[in-house]
Amino acid sequence: MSNGALKTSPLHEKHVALGAKMADFGGWEMPIEYPGGGVVREHTAVRTSVGLFDVSHLGKARVHGPGAKDFVNSCLANDLDRIAPGKAQYTLCCNESGGVVDDLIAYLRGDDDVFLIPNAANTAAVVEMLEAAAPEGIEVENLHEGYGVIAVQGTKSDEVLEALGLPAGHDYMSFVETQWQGHPVIVCRTGYTGERGYELVPAWGVAAELWDALLRAAEPHGGLPCGLGARDTLRTEMGYALHGNELSPDISPVQARVGWAVGWKKSAFWGREALVAEKAAGPAKVAWGLLATGRGIPRAHCAVVADGKQVGEVTSGTFSPTLRNGIALALLAPSVSEGDEVVIDVRGREVPARVVRPPFVEVGVRES
Repeated sequence: MSNGALKTSPLHEKHVALGAKMADFGGWEMPIEYPGGGVVREHTAVRTSVGLFDVSHLGKARVHGPGAKDFVNSCLANDLDRIAPGKAQYTLCCNESGGVVDDLIAYLRGDDDVFLIPNAANTAAVVEMLEAAAPEGIEVENLHEGYGVIAVQGTKSDEVLEALGLPAGHDYMSFVETQWQGHPVIVCRTGYTGERGYELVPAWGVAAELWDALLRAAEPHGGLPCGLGARDTLRTEMGYALHGNELSPDISPVQARVGWAVGWKKSAFWGREALVAEKAAGPAKVAWGLLATGRGIPRAHCAVVADGKQVGEVTSGTFSPTLRNGIALALLAPSVSEGDEVVIDVRGREVPARVVRPPFVEVGVRES
C-alpha cells in the first residue's frame, strides 16, 4: 500500500501496466495521464463518452453510534437535516476562524451512521477533529485504506454500470448500497467533472477486479482510463473548488462562493460565528473565473491586475480542452465585477482576460 514515502492505491499495478505517468498527489502516487493522447484525449472522452478515474487516494471515514447524524451535523457546515438517508451531501469542515480544513462528501446512511469521503491529505485532520469532539457512544473510524474509489464519468456512464449489473439512473447526490459479484459496493451519483457520472466505493481488495470489468464495459463506447490531470481540467472548466487552491484554512466558503454548502440556519457548527460575521460584513476577496482573451495559459499564484494595480491572484489555471483557451479561477477584490477586463501576469507576460462567472462550459451533471 506504500511506495517509499508515498502511499499507493489498490489499482497501482494496473496503472503501471498501462504505462501511466505517475506523480505525488496528496501523499499518494497516482496516475496523472496515460499514453496515447494524454490529458486532452482523456478530458474529451469524459465530455463526449465516458472516462474512468482511480480516486482511491480520497479518504474514507465512518461516524456511527446513537445520534451520529446529529453529532456530525453539529460539526460540519452543511445541514444534514436537508437530506434523507440514501442521499449524499457536499459539506465543509471549518476551523474556528471560518477557514476550510477540508471539503468532503457525507453519505447519510441513517440517524446513527454517516460515511465520509474527505480529501486525501486532510483525512487524518478531519478524523482527529471529529474524534476529539465525539461524545461517548459515538465512534469515528479512519477507513482510508479500507476502500477504493472509482469514478465513472461521462454521458455513457449509465451504460457502463448497467453492463456490470450495477444500479444506474438514480437521482443526483443519491447512493445505492449494492453487491457486485458477491461484494458490497456503494454507487453514488456524483463526481468532480461536471458530467453525468458515478463514484463507486468497493472494498480495497475488490477494487482492481472491478476496475478491469469497468474498463471492458467502457471500451465499446470509446471510454478511457483517465488520470488526475484530466480530472483537474474538467473540474476547472466547471469552476469546482479544489482544497489547497480555492479553499484552505485561510480561505473561507464565503470567499470561495460555496456558502450554499453552509447551513446558515443551524445553531451550531465549527466556524459558525466567524462565517456569520464575514457574511454580514462582506468578504475581503471573492472567487471569480477568468477567461483569457489573449494567448497564454494562466497558472496558480499569477497576479491579476486592473488599472495598473494588483486586484487578486489566480488560484487555479489551465488550458481548457473544450474551449481551446486559457481559463482560470481567482480570488479578486470586491471591487472587481463580472465582465471587467483584467491582465494576468504569467511569468512577466501580460495576458488579457475577462472576469466571468463559472462554469466555463455547459454540461449535464444534474440531468435525470
